Amino acid sequence: MPTINSPLTDDAYKVVTEALRDALIDLIDLSLLGKQAHWNVVGPRFRTIHFQLDEVVDAARKHADIVAERSATVGSPADGRAETIARDTQITRLDAGWIRDDDVVAAFTGLYEGLIARMRQRAQDVEQADPVSNNILLDVVEELEKQYWMWQAERS
Repeated sequence: MPTINSPLTDDAYKVVTEALRDALIDLIDLSLLGKQAHWNVVGPRFRTIHFQLDEVVDAARKHADIVAERSATVGSPADGRAETIARDTQITRLDAGWIRDDDVVAAFTGLYEGLIARMRQRAQDVEQADPVSNNILLDVVEELEKQYWMWQAERS
């Protein structure tokens, strides 16, 4: 079994790897929920919301990859398995089936509030332990807040 040595102290490693693990779970689940809604949105704003969900998925996948690679860099293998996401996600589920455009907007506006709060807390938690991971998490926060603004602007 290969070993990747962490450049972090033991205490910093624990804080950073937990924050990165939880961030990865949030981002992977966000991408999955984005696709679920993308495939099933209906209503007069179908096209707009459909394409906005593509942006959500693309951004979530991009940041998930960066977070996962940082986790590996500091010596902790990333775990993006479906069973891990399903067991540990903190994001509220979407119902199966068709979902009205207004309901998609409400759901994503709500889930972004929680995502941003958790991601900001993670960034704060790792700020002293690992400034590099802090920067990565702050980049995620920046993207989430931009998406949140866009979802809020969609509310009718």
